[in-house]
Amino acid sequence: MRTADAVAFIGHQVHVCRFREAGTLLRWLGRDLRGLRVLDVAGGDGYWAGQARKRGARAVSIDLARSKMLRGRTLSHPPALIEGDALRLPFADASFDRVLSICAIEHFDDGPAALSEMARVLAPGGELVMSADALTRAGSWPRLFDAHRRRFHVQRTYTHTQLDELLAERGLELLDHSYQFRSAAAERGYLSLSAHGGRYGFNAAAVLTPLVALGDALTPNDRGSVVLVRARRTAS
Repeated sequence: MRTADAVAFIGHQVHVCRFREAGTLLRWLGRDLRGLRVLDVAGGDGYWAGQARKRGARAVSIDLARSKMLRGRTLSHPPALIEGDALRLPFADASFDRVLSICAIEHFDDGPAALSEMARVLAPGGELVMSADALTRAGSWPRLFDAHRRRFHVQRTYTHTQLDELLAERGLELLDHSYQFRSAAAERGYLSLSAHGGRYGFNAAAVLTPLVALGDALTPNDRGSVVLVRARRTAS
């Protein structure tokens, strides 16, 4: 394994929620992506789009952070890396069969506008898989939430019902959803890590991933810290 790949693996997968989060989204994308056009919106260094490429996809990652893309070019399976704005995607209508976005929409100045762009470039019958900060109990711990919001530049949070409504307005049908950090204790733990965990808090807490997964499995799937959704573009 190249040094760049090892560093990217640690950064992206040794994480208390990202491994399960991105793993679920990739499972929803499909194991065999041969011939499919896949776009990762706000994909950073392109690591996750690269995982789609390894499954056969013609993968593209778009982001505004040039420094991250320069790192991404050194990976063993880099996707096409394009510098661009999620609110003005530089692609024609119906350009992609799958669109992926991992915990990005909450950081955009206009999340609904970004969703409109994702829907626009998605071909009829194509699927969007994405995650977002939900933080459904944030009001219970306003100081922790404010610290999280300021540290990660969170503009807005989304529940699955809110995303369902936004997606429906853009011609997408919600197929599935899943929350992570579902219990009140888990959600408070998530916010505490965010507020007090330092730069590598979520990475250091990766050892807790099995406990978080077990707790989620025993808790109703109706609220939590992070929401994942899968939706299909209806035929036009």
